[in-house]
Amino acid sequence: MVSKDDLLHEVPGLNMSEVTAYAKSKGVDVMLWVIWHSLYTQWDQAFDLFEKWGIKGIKMDFMDRDDQQMVEFYEAVARKAAEKRMVVNFHGAYKPCGLSRKYPNVLTREALIEFEYNGGRDWVTPEHHNLLPYIRMFTGPMDFIPGTLRNATKDNFRPVGDYPMGQGTRAHSMALFVILSSPMEMLPDSPSDYYREKECTDFLAGIPVEWNETRLLNGKIGQYTILARRSGDNWYVGAISDWQERSFDLQTDFLKPGNYHLEMIEDGINAGIRAEDYKKVESDFTAGEVLKLKLASGGGWVGKITLKR
Repeated sequence: MVSKDDLLHEVPGLNMSEVTAYAKSKGVDVMLWVIWHSLYTQWDQAFDLFEKWGIKGIKMDFMDRDDQQMVEFYEAVARKAAEKRMVVNFHGAYKPCGLSRKYPNVLTREALIEFEYNGGRDWVTPEHHNLLPYIRMFTGPMDFIPGTLRNATKDNFRPVGDYPMGQGTRAHSMALFVILSSPMEMLPDSPSDYYREKECTDFLAGIPVEWNETRLLNGKIGQYTILARRSGDNWYVGAISDWQERSFDLQTDFLKPGNYHLEMIEDGINAGIRAEDYKKVESDFTAGEVLKLKLASGGGWVGKITLKR
């Protein structure tokens, strides 16, 4: 029997070389999730084997410390992964300290209360979402895993360990993809959820993870945030509220003069009592026009803006 701490032997029925070869045929790279201590005790053998398998990254977890020994281990992992041409995601991590500037292969890290806490706590509220852009996000990318399609209002949220839901509306959850920054995003739900909700999935899949420009259009810490990001010629805008209903006039004077097309996901008419309720709308407007946003309790709005040719 293969030990749970053994990174050097595949479990029966799993052929990692076949997995990575199949993924490559689909244009997909494979990362491995590893417990830090298992990697620490099987250091050279594990990295050499991962390289042989064709692994392109690791997600290291459960460090839960920031003493000198652990800080040094972070850098050793980043350096070794860079030698093997692998990217790194530090989960179960302490707050960023600039390591990704020295090792750009370190894409993101946790170091925050994020979506998975919904399985056992009620801490990840819309208020919390409106703290992160002003505090944690200043220190570096955040492995928050936004975009859940299991949405709950304040009244019907329940921590469920094997079926976690997110606090706030569907539009709120989707707007987090724009507002919270990470060059590697992860979707937290079962793949079947995203196949079933194709309209939302297609919208999320089209949101970039690298940005040329970022602008805070409106916001108040802990209460609401409206953030715009540009990728090439396209702009993406996300808006989220705490548990208070809010209306905003979104000024579009940050755009270059011209005519634009807007594709947006907004709160549905019943989003305040059934958080999954949303509405997709498309329209045209001219730069400088004011867009009317109406957010439910725990609500949101997310839009893609493209210049009409």
